[in-house]
Amino acid sequence: MTVRIGRLAVAGLATAALLAPALPASAIVGGAPDAGEHPYVGQLLFYVPDAVDPRFDDPGGWFNCTGTLIDADTVVTAGHCTYAVGVDGEAPADPLHGGTDVWFSVEEAPDYSILDPSAGYVPDRNAERYADWSAALDASPTWHEASATYTHPEYVDAAFLLHDLGVVELSEPIVLPEYGSLPEEDYLDRYAGSDRQRGLFESVGYGLEDSGPKFSFGGDTRRKADRRLVSLRGAYGYRDIAVMFSHRGGGTTGGTCFGDSGGPTFDITTPEIADENIIVAVTSFGMNYNCNASGSYRIDQPDDLAFLADPAGAYGS
Repeated sequence: MTVRIGRLAVAGLATAALLAPALPASAIVGGAPDAGEHPYVGQLLFYVPDAVDPRFDDPGGWFNCTGTLIDADTVVTAGHCTYAVGVDGEAPADPLHGGTDVWFSVEEAPDYSILDPSAGYVPDRNAERYADWSAALDASPTWHEASATYTHPEYVDAAFLLHDLGVVELSEPIVLPEYGSLPEEDYLDRYAGSDRQRGLFESVGYGLEDSGPKFSFGGDTRRKADRRLVSLRGAYGYRDIAVMFSHRGGGTTGGTCFGDSGGPTFDITTPEIADENIIVAVTSFGMNYNCNASGSYRIDQPDDLAFLADPAGAYGS
C-alpha cells in the first residue's frame, strides 16, 4: 500500500491532523524545530472543489502541504498538492493547471486563528466556509495567494508518485535573503551504490509528528530532520523516480509524515553544499499510515527540470 504523505485534510479549526491533536503541535517524525534555518520553506493551504469532506452535504475540501520558494514568487511542491485546485471555489477547466485557491505562509507557525472552526459550518454551509476562509486568507498579511498552479504535465492522480511535482506561482513576491535552489541534471546519481553512505540530507516540513490507523498528532509548525539515502530505486523499484530516505536511527534524527508532502529534502553532505540550499527531492508518499517508511520524488530528471524551467509552457498549445 502506498499512501500520499501530504495533501492532508484540514480538520477542526485548521490544524493539519487526521483527528484533533492530543499533544502540542509539532511536525516531522522526530527531528527538531527549524528555528529559522529554512525561512523559504512554507506551508500551503488549498481548496479542492471536487474533494469530499464527509462532514458536509456538498463537496469541497481544504488541505495542507509544504513547499519551497526558489525565488520570490515561485513555490516548488508535490504534484498532488497542486492537482485539481479550485479557481474562486470552482473546479478548474484543466485539473493540471490554472488553480488559484492556494495560500502560502512562511511563518514557522502559520496563523490559523483567522479561520472560523469548520464545525460551525457543518453540514450544509460548505460554500459559506469557502467564502469566509478565502476572504480571511486574502486579508491576512502572512498568507500569500497563488496567481496560478501547475502540475507536471504527465501527472496522473491515480499513479501520483510517477510525476509528483508541482509549482505554485504567487500573486505577490516574498522577498527573502535566500531561497531554495534546483539541482543539476542527475544530481543524485553521485550518491549511487556505496557512495550513498557519504551523503547526508535534511527534510523540512509542517506535517504530523506521528500517525497511525486510529491516531495522529502534531502539525502546522516547521521542523527539520537529518536523513540518509537508503535507495534510489524507492518504492516498487522505480529508479530515477522514487527515492527512499531513512527515518530514525543510524545517525539520523527523523523522517516525514502526513502534511510534509511537497516539502524539500536538501543535500547537506558538506557545509559548502548545505549553503547552496539544493533541493534534491520533494516528499511524496508513505508505505503505511504509521509514518515509519516514506519516499520522495526526485526532481533532478530532465523532464522535471524542463517543467520547472517553464511551468506555464509545459502543456502545449
